[in-house]
Amino acid sequence: MTPRKIETSAILPLVEYAKLRAERRRQISAIKKNRRLEVGPFATFYFESYETMLHQVHEMLFIEKGGAAQIADELAAYNPLIPQGSELVATVMFEIDDPIRRARVLATLGGVETRAFLRIGADTIRGVSEDDQERTREDGKASSVQFLRFPFTPAAITAFRSGAGDVVVGFDHPNYGHMAVMPPAVRQALALDFA
Repeated sequence: MTPRKIETSAILPLVEYAKLRAERRRQISAIKKNRRLEVGPFATFYFESYETMLHQVHEMLFIEKGGAAQIADELAAYNPLIPQGSELVATVMFEIDDPIRRARVLATLGGVETRAFLRIGADTIRGVSEDDQERTREDGKASSVQFLRFPFTPAAITAFRSGAGDVVVGFDHPNYGHMAVMPPAVRQALALDFA
């Protein structure tokens, strides 16, 4: 069974992680390949898991070198992004290289975090934004990074796992009305996130 929370005991000492880092990065890259989906010209859904978050915690500790004092903060930040058995959790990134164009596009996407969905047959599952901070500023500009959970009913989990029909991921925002069909390999990988 997949763990639903990173415990302190799962964190490798920095020296040990440094020795394994290259191999761990190769492994997580292979895992992430089937956990991402581009939707429209700018948005990419990165579906999170215990493994992706454990990797992220190790990377933050490696890069920032805050030692044991940093661990609690990283666990508090990343544990909430691990699916809890009846949901999918995604980091959605609006990736626009040109800073001027990025600012212009994000200025038109206020509230986009409330307009993300997954559709399986007749079921539409709305994304629920993490409430750790506002994802749309007072001036209407959206953040380039959104954290969304998609809470599934038991029937929706069964439909998702069945492989029948399409799973559509998208936005119905007036300025970003894009959708993509989830490839079978991604669907199979994400089906393991359910209890």
